[in-house]
Amino acid sequence: MEFTTDNAKIWLDTYKKTVFLTGTFRLSNDQYDNMTLILNDSLAAIPAGLTIDLTGLELLNSSGINVIAKFVIGVRNGKGTDLTIHGSKEIPWQGKSLPNLKKLFPALNLVID
Repeated sequence: MEFTTDNAKIWLDTYKKTVFLTGTFRLSNDQYDNMTLILNDSLAAIPAGLTIDLTGLELLNSSGINVIAKFVIGVRNGKGTDLTIHGSKEIPWQGKSLPNLKKLFPALNLVID
């Protein structure tokens, strides 16, 4: 599972049980359907212990943040799913936006380092 643009990439590494997002996501709303599909397929493939690694994601516009938030809400509404989101303090938007995901899903394991 992979989606690539000129500036961004999202893929699932099944061995690491991790979805990686890298680059700069400035997509149109319909292009975010690919991100949604990969996230949902990843959760189906790895129903427990999935990690989303955003440490290489320099920019995610509001549409992309909305996709991540909806995914987190979907995981919250599921049962028995452990979800970790890994961010970076070096990327300013992550330190400001990612803690809000804990409000949506208090059991979320959020790591920002």
